[in-house]
Amino acid sequence: MTVGPISGFQPFQPTPIAKPEAAPASAGFAERVGAAVENLAASQTKAADSAKAYELGKTSDLASVMVDQQISSLGFQFALNVRNKALTAYRDIMNMPV
Repeated sequence: MTVGPISGFQPFQPTPIAKPEAAPASAGFAERVGAAVENLAASQTKAADSAKAYELGKTSDLASVMVDQQISSLGFQFALNVRNKALTAYRDIMNMPV
């Protein structure tokens, strides 16, 4: 017995995601951190706006609302983990004997 191809089947092709604006390559650490925080704030604002639009009935696309919420959540978790690692590194450096 042989199985033939599924008619009308198209392989999954993910939609490209727009890359967030990055700080210039010559920017210092403070500028890069500032740009990252601004991008995080923008994603949280977008998530809140899309949720509000869904609640008010302006849009019916629940999937995009959930994706915006997940992007915002992951960005916040990433920022929190980076902060924790930086704080741990600072404490380790401060506890080193001189």
